[in-house]
Amino acid sequence: MTDSNRSAAPGTPQPAPATSASDPGAHSAVVRVVAATPPGTPAGPHLKAKVDTGARTSSVHAFDVETFERDGVDLVRFTLHPRQKSGKKAVACEAELLGVRDVKSSNGVVQARPVILTHAVVCGKRFPLELTLANRDAMGFRMLLGREALRGRFLVDPAASYLGGRPPKSKR
Repeated sequence: MTDSNRSAAPGTPQPAPATSASDPGAHSAVVRVVAATPPGTPAGPHLKAKVDTGARTSSVHAFDVETFERDGVDLVRFTLHPRQKSGKKAVACEAELLGVRDVKSSNGVVQARPVILTHAVVCGKRFPLELTLANRDAMGFRMLLGREALRGRFLVDPAASYLGGRPPKSKR
């Protein structure tokens, strides 16, 4: 991914958009989900995400999802496993429930998924992010960053990964 605010030199080709969720050359980014963490926590966990311009919405692997109400506000409590292919570290999260949305998964099945509004940090840019909570346990990436999150912020270079860098190994 490249920052869309940078201007290319005249005659320089612009990065081509990615094709689809099934594109074997997955582009990756490190995303930090911020506002779904407990109050007072400055930043959430680093999550490796697949950048997928074929997917409209962004999604994160969440389990133990429980909706509830507190003081007249609908909330959702859930747990994240931020590390790929590991269930050792679990991060308990709580966020206001924005709603429930029908989302067609990559296998064509429509699922009703809870939606939260949180913030993400990608390549040093912090921005609001609508995130659906789904079981992505069987998927290669715990998080999918869809085109609505990218629109107007980034250009996607399908030949590159981690253009914004990677977190230190201690944070992965």
